[in-house]
Amino acid sequence: MEVIEKSAEGLDRRFLVKVPANELDQKLVAKLQEVKGRVHLKGFRKGKAPVSFLKKMYGKGMMSEIIQEIVTETSQKAFTDRDLQPATSPHPHFHSDMEDVIAGKADLEYDVHAEILPSFDPMDVAGLKLTRPVADIPDSDIDEALSNIAEQQTSYAARGKTAKAKDKDQLVIDFVGKVDGEEFEGGKGEGFELTLGSNQFIEGFEDQLVGAKTGDDVEVKVTFPEEYHSKDLAGKEAVFDVHVVEVRAPEKVEIDEELAKKVGLDSLDDLKKRITERIEEDYKRLSRGHVKRALLDKLDEAHDFELPKGMVDAEFEQIWRQVENSERDEEDKDKTEDELKDEYRKIAERRVRLGLVLAEIGKRADVQVPSSELQQAIQQQAMREAQMLQMQGQEVSPQEVLKFYQQNPGAIQQIRAPLFEEKVVDYIIERAEVKDKTVSKEKLLEEPEGEDAFA
Repeated sequence: MEVIEKSAEGLDRRFLVKVPANELDQKLVAKLQEVKGRVHLKGFRKGKAPVSFLKKMYGKGMMSEIIQEIVTETSQKAFTDRDLQPATSPHPHFHSDMEDVIAGKADLEYDVHAEILPSFDPMDVAGLKLTRPVADIPDSDIDEALSNIAEQQTSYAARGKTAKAKDKDQLVIDFVGKVDGEEFEGGKGEGFELTLGSNQFIEGFEDQLVGAKTGDDVEVKVTFPEEYHSKDLAGKEAVFDVHVVEVRAPEKVEIDEELAKKVGLDSLDDLKKRITERIEEDYKRLSRGHVKRALLDKLDEAHDFELPKGMVDAEFEQIWRQVENSERDEEDKDKTEDELKDEYRKIAERRVRLGLVLAEIGKRADVQVPSSELQQAIQQQAMREAQMLQMQGQEVSPQEVLKFYQQNPGAIQQIRAPLFEEKVVDYIIERAEVKDKTVSKEKLLEEPEGEDAFA
């Protein structure tokens, strides 16, 4: 076997691989010898059929397998032997007549082509200076959280039979939904407790029940959204015959010790402490978001190297599909498609560049994603995907999705990649010079400044 480098332009590499016919034949004979003892052919005792006869019987099929194995092996080996890492999967281009090769009449010759990852030295992150915005928790945040908890613990008492339903009231209803005069699956319920203003039902449904009284029959007309999970109902107009069994008014819940006990805590002080800790975690997450954006901007500015075109193209196509499937922002409405494509290609280049920089920093620092964290992320993703598929009417369990991931290393890598990047970001922040700067809550809540990186 011979591997010759044909071209090396920028990040593009092309190799010529030659495998003589006699070497292929040797591999075929060795493979036949391996299986000889397990083959039982009519007219021969088990394991006694001559290799020459097995070659006639199974040679072509086995030779196809051997060629595939050689191509897979050499496609990677051509790069690894030269300490090169392909940016994308190497793909072969055959020069030989494959029928003649399989028949043992010709040598195997083919090109292997791929772009390689660029070689570069990342910046010294120990000297990086970053500012981290932090904010004090206003008392109003804690008060608002307490009010929300109290609202969640709201109980309801029946209004008088002549009382009209108001926003925030709870209605006990029986209902039957119809599309084109026909009942549809999932459109029927009895004794359902619906709080007006909760947006539990389709937009416009609850509004039409404001003013209803106990015992009323109300015809509610709505239109299912175009993106509704059931394709049979998406975009369709529906009529619901609703019978109001009872109208209930919310009873005020006091923010006191009793409320704390209702949510399983010992005291109101304990409840306030838990709320404060949760808000602190939210604020830390927001602060980190600002630091991360500033970090990515600095990493982007500090590195300039050639990018694999295939990686940039793939990233751009993914971004552009999202752009085409969403409404344009106000600032983009007056731009031509070419102008927009130019902007989004720059974002794609930034994403690829930052991905390579973070990967190299992580590699040199031996940053790892703990197996437990990866498995947890895979299970969570399997749950989300299964729920999504179930909403689309497919009967798929989380275990089936999980099995798919377990059998597909590429799919697992897609989950591992963002976890790894976050670990590298943490690694850099720990070694950088980070200075805290107190800002207002409003400033902390603002979107981090700078170009989109990985969102």
